[in-house]
Amino acid sequence: MTQDLARPSPSLRQVAALPVRIKAGRLETCLVTTRTTRRWTLPKGWPIKGRKDPQAARIEAKQEAGLVGKADKKPIGTYPYWKRLDTHFALVETTVYRVEVKATLKKWKEQGQREVQWVPLEEAALLVAEPGLARLLRDLTHRA
Repeated sequence: MTQDLARPSPSLRQVAALPVRIKAGRLETCLVTTRTTRRWTLPKGWPIKGRKDPQAARIEAKQEAGLVGKADKKPIGTYPYWKRLDTHFALVETTVYRVEVKATLKKWKEQGQREVQWVPLEEAALLVAEPGLARLLRDLTHRA
């Protein structure tokens, strides 16, 4: 039996933070670049053992972008993307949690490994490489 390549494996999932703030009356989100391909995306990573997914998303925002905030308990959506692994690409289902940013750290774990930028939510949809993430961001723009 072959695996359907269009569907993510249930065992391959990540959690992502959608860091948000209001600046000059507009909703902005923070994007980070991936370490290897330098594409714009959200802070994300593998689930963390012993932590609930919203906590893991908050930790990713802190480690990848130096952002401190509160994560919503319920996800705002999911999107699939192809992740480059050592020997192949794998389809990963990513669950996104809104993180209301309260502060920015002066130093953080992955500082210097990634670029970080705040952009209006509608611009973020144009900058990210993953089509599923772009669609999710566009949908959020229309709901906001």
